[in-house]
Amino acid sequence: MLSKFPHIRALKPSPDSNSFISNLLGKTKNFPAPMVEFIVDEPVIKKIITGMFQREWVNPGSDHESQKKYLDNLIFFWFRMGYDMMRYESAPNYPGSAARVTVNTASDSNATRSWAEESIGAITSWEDFEQYKFPKVEEVDFFAFEYLNDHLPEGMGLALAHGGGLFERVSWIFSIEKLCYLLYDQPDLVEAVTQKISEIQLAFYRNIMDFDHLSAIFPGDDMGFRSATIISPADLRKYFLPFHKQIAEMAHARGVPYFLHSCGNILKIMPDLIESVGIDGKHSYEDAIIPIEKFQEMFGDKIAVLGGLDVNFLTMATQDQVRARVRKTTEVCGTRGRFAIGSGNSIPDYVPVENYLAMVDEVISMKNS
Repeated sequence: MLSKFPHIRALKPSPDSNSFISNLLGKTKNFPAPMVEFIVDEPVIKKIITGMFQREWVNPGSDHESQKKYLDNLIFFWFRMGYDMMRYESAPNYPGSAARVTVNTASDSNATRSWAEESIGAITSWEDFEQYKFPKVEEVDFFAFEYLNDHLPEGMGLALAHGGGLFERVSWIFSIEKLCYLLYDQPDLVEAVTQKISEIQLAFYRNIMDFDHLSAIFPGDDMGFRSATIISPADLRKYFLPFHKQIAEMAHARGVPYFLHSCGNILKIMPDLIESVGIDGKHSYEDAIIPIEKFQEMFGDKIAVLGGLDVNFLTMATQDQVRARVRKTTEVCGTRGRFAIGSGNSIPDYVPVENYLAMVDEVISMKNS
């Protein structure tokens, strides 16, 4: 596999997270654009680690030794692919968040794929709220964050986050269907759960804010679908955006940017995210909603634009088509500045590994030309 991607093979990584962040904040302009990624699915990383680089893959267990080997492979992957910053997230256990599970037909493993249960929630009443076992941050093991911070290659940065944003967690605990009813029937219960989870996540972020290699706070909180926000913009502004503002202020006080991944059509709250919350960059784009070039025209003078290559395109295109789009997107968005290229959402395991590698290989080729 490696022989098909000569620029990756020849790459001698020299990460520079300071330059990466400076470019995204508009302080400098680097062309061609640097690379960014929100999530690369573990099966994709494993195929590249074992197939391209003949490294042993170790699944993490409850012991720190296996966790170290697993984290070493993650570090190696992000470094060897040429990223200036690796993203990592984790979260305490929120019990009772129901999920629907099915066979993962896109994978050559025996893995499953799951998605949030839409109708059944762990909290449906005040009695449920009183009995719910909310996690305690003081019981969270931050070993993985500490290990990554201590073992990153020189020049490389960390983008850290609590796994699952506030809106996501609230909608999972209630279920999205029940949340919609409760916003009308029992808004005080919605507010109580939202406040409780906000407190947990704020405490979580306080524990990861002072790492030496921290380059950005970069959470995900999917608030939209294809045509609109999942709940009304007014309710997002009332219950959820104030939390994001608090985290953004924490990041800025630490001297690092606040990047937000949010899927779906959230155009109606973009002014709020920029002017009130204070995000420094936006991630997650879908051509069917708004192409990356158009989004950058609208907001690129105010915030960084991260990623942009539509996941459906990455899944269906040929390698040559991927390479051509990398060049076209970089020539348009990269010349404007405050841009990093990558997928529009993530690299799930149904994206052909060769297409992901073609994207990375073409970016490296442009940097070397």
